Amino acid sequence: MTKKPATARSIAEIFRVRIASGALQPGDKLPSTKQIAAEFGASELLVYRAITQLKESGHVVARQGAGAFVRVYNPLLWNPGEYERGERSDDPVTNTDDWKAQVRAQGREPEQGTPQVSTEPAPKDIANWLHLGPGTPVIARRRLRLVDGEPCQLADSWFPVAIAEGTPLMEERDVTMKGGILAATGNPQHRIRDELDIRMPTSTEIERLNLQNLPGTPVCQHVRIGYGADGVPVRVMVTIAPGDRNRIIYELEINR
Repeated sequence: MTKKPATARSIAEIFRVRIASGALQPGDKLPSTKQIAAEFGASELLVYRAITQLKESGHVVARQGAGAFVRVYNPLLWNPGEYERGERSDDPVTNTDDWKAQVRAQGREPEQGTPQVSTEPAPKDIANWLHLGPGTPVIARRRLRLVDGEPCQLADSWFPVAIAEGTPLMEERDVTMKGGILAATGNPQHRIRDELDIRMPTSTEIERLNLQNLPGTPVCQHVRIGYGADGVPVRVMVTIAPGDRNRIIYELEINR
């Protein structure tokens, strides 16, 4: 039987199998295009196309002048179900909140960039989550979360103006208050609702999360809506978590 000639797709698939089996480990450098071409009896142009496919599928990353490497994954174990539940970890002295405490418990170093605060018309989805009319002014508080110095999540929150005005939520600094800012300023959340969507990032998210050289990376959009005692939303927080940097965990207690 005549052996089928190699294609870019078949070469890429063989390398995916090698990565999945552990024959190629995270961080390993792929052979040069010349070596791969010799192995498969293919042209270097065909090999280049195969490596491009591996980059697009997220299996390898290219380093300028150094070659292609098997992608390294070291995801944060992110458990949003532990936030805003029971005894909070907020410590104004050390500026530690629930998220930072969870990151440090994994032996990693959290950082939240200086938030950008603005008053702006509510986008349609934000207005829907906050039960407001489209275009109603809201307070937006946008943050970039880093783990070990690398972008890990976008954490953007929107508040009705009456909830945020005159509170530390208007301050462009990383604020921590015992029990959480909303509770500390008289607007505690009595119920929360989470919505999760898996999708590809927008151009703005790619830029903010430094995903330009990591094509094919999906993100999880985690939306948390907080409701006051009267059932009216007091906050919506949208967290964008790249799939290569986060592993989402939920634990539920079952009462029988």
